Amino acid sequence: MFQAFAQRLYLRIWLAVVGGVAVLTLLVGLAWKVAQEHEVRNSVQGTLARELTVTDANGAVVLQGSFERQRRRNTSNGSNTDSLRFAIQGDDGQAYLLEMTPHRGRPPPPPSPLDISYWLRPPLGFVWLLGLVGLAVALAVFPIIRRLLKRLENLQRSVQQFGEGNLAVRVPTQGQDEVADLARQFNAAAERIQTLVQSHQSLLANASHELRSPLARIRMGLELMGDAPEQRSAQQEIRRNIAELDQLVDEILLASRLEQPDVDVGSSETVDLIGLAAEECARVDADLQLHTTALEVPGIARLLRRAVRNLLENAKRYSQGSISLELLREGEQAIVRVQDHGPGVPPQQRERIFEKFYRLPGASERSGGVGLGLALVRSIAQRHGGSVRCLGRSDGAPGACFELRLPMGE
Repeated sequence: MFQAFAQRLYLRIWLAVVGGVAVLTLLVGLAWKVAQEHEVRNSVQGTLARELTVTDANGAVVLQGSFERQRRRNTSNGSNTDSLRFAIQGDDGQAYLLEMTPHRGRPPPPPSPLDISYWLRPPLGFVWLLGLVGLAVALAVFPIIRRLLKRLENLQRSVQQFGEGNLAVRVPTQGQDEVADLARQFNAAAERIQTLVQSHQSLLANASHELRSPLARIRMGLELMGDAPEQRSAQQEIRRNIAELDQLVDEILLASRLEQPDVDVGSSETVDLIGLAAEECARVDADLQLHTTALEVPGIARLLRRAVRNLLENAKRYSQGSISLELLREGEQAIVRVQDHGPGVPPQQRERIFEKFYRLPGASERSGGVGLGLALVRSIAQRHGGSVRCLGRSDGAPGACFELRLPMGE
């Protein structure tokens, strides 16, 4: 029986609630009994037998017997009065009746709220006693329920952290009930998922690394083919494909490293965003618009350069006109804003385009890219404590606007 209660959480909660109600009922009944006894003592009814002796002036016994004192009750309102009646039975068998009328003075004043007896007598005494008992039972039951449900809160926090990407989080297992069993199952599932993700990342990184060797051999063989006029077009196409493959391999390797927080991807330093943006804008012939004279952020220069480059190359890939890069400061944040004149991004797709390998519906394979560029930008921004989002152009014209925010630090 005790094992069943130890393994069933609902039984323990039920037992705590039933026990609390039982104790409350018992104490309420006791309080009711005390209140009723107090009421009876304050409103004496019935008879009280006493011995009576009546003597004259010389001390001789005139009448001797017993009497019963009766407190009369007002039948109109049911209250007690001060009218007393004495029924006397003498030794000779003669019955006598002595009656005292109510006093003509003022009745005693009711108890004052300042007097403690006012709060102890019914019904107020029963009310506050009932409230005190209910509070005591509630305080006694709360720690029991709280202890039972605290493990559910721990499990909830662990699941939330696991969903946010912390695959190493585990839930402490205590007891043998349903919560403990659920915690063990969660830990086992989390362990399997973490192992699969790590294996996937390792496989992806190793495969990407191994692709470098055949790409290098293809590039070398292409250089040895010569520069015949009839082969130039084919060679240019091969070089373009090799460049795309090389960039893809580099992005896959960087993405796999950014997914592992404990992997060193470079040392942090103070990065001049204006100089970095000017160099990248010159590569793609973009307009640079400055709204500040100095803009420096702490970070890894290689990663920040990759983030800015990916935003500019993405804008150039889809833009049908000029592209621009704005640099400004807003509070303690540096803002990099890249705008193009392309088809834009539908509002319902502006969050999904940052997912790995996701491309907009209808995107042509000839447009280049495999859907890793923007995902890398978000990973780099999060690595630096920043964020990135997709918006419409600020002037309302067709096109997209990507806004990268980075903290400037102290």
